[in-house]
Amino acid sequence: MLQRVFADHNPNSSDCIQYLPYACHCIVIWTEFPHDRGRSAAMLTGMSESVTPIRGKRGRPRKDAAKAGAAVLRRAALHVRAVERLRAMIVQGELAPGTPLVEGDLAQALGLSRTPLREAVKLLAQEGLIELRANRSACVRALDAAEVFELFEALAGFERLGAELAATRLTPAGLRRLEDLQATIEQEHAAGRREAYYAANRAIHRAIIEAAQNRPLAQAHAALLARAEQARFLALKFAHRWEESIAEHRAILAALAERDAPRAGRLLADHVAHTAEAVTQALAAEAALRAA
Repeated sequence: MLQRVFADHNPNSSDCIQYLPYACHCIVIWTEFPHDRGRSAAMLTGMSESVTPIRGKRGRPRKDAAKAGAAVLRRAALHVRAVERLRAMIVQGELAPGTPLVEGDLAQALGLSRTPLREAVKLLAQEGLIELRANRSACVRALDAAEVFELFEALAGFERLGAELAATRLTPAGLRRLEDLQATIEQEHAAGRREAYYAANRAIHRAIIEAAQNRPLAQAHAALLARAEQARFLALKFAHRWEESIAEHRAILAALAERDAPRAGRLLADHVAHTAEAVTQALAAEAALRAA
């Protein structure tokens, strides 16, 4: 990635320190999301536009370029933290659908300046978690049952393909990782830690797609999974769905370990469909409460 950035900006120069700020952005984002290139690329696209070469009066790289690069690195880290914290607040219901995002109050609550917060809001709007409104504060986007159905229908197709490919391409290390993650969700479920369970569950879905070893599939899946996070967490409100999810993941892991591609694909697609059903039920229950 860094090689490409340098080549695009200054192909004839061996001294690329002037582009250190953009390189710092790349390092931070690629380190934070090593298995989620879709999200990494989206974040870099939004951030790279503001980066300019660091030159002195005669067009040469300034001597303090390293210091400036370090400052950009800190700003990039703040951007990542803002995105992840704000996403978690929305996904886990801390910020309810329809809640206006008052910039000053939110920046103070997160301990951040307004600039990384604004960048985070723009990115999460692209993911479908936030609604941008003209001349008004942005707000948390409400889940729509019809949209959820379409989203999970597409996600089921991608994950079916991912599981089928993973069953034939899964490495021993990849299988051990899935086994470790399965043990983690079993432990978190037993302890009743919903947030930790959700994080490990999400890691399983990403690990299966990663094991498929297909970059276009991984990029498309990352974009859909980001949009589905809020709905997937909502499904865990039902205890019976939590129990079902554990059992379904055991069966999926067994099919992958046995290299049974058709069964692995079918089981994972069914698992996603069952989650969509639970989300629809949760949305109906919330609507009934509001109407009461």
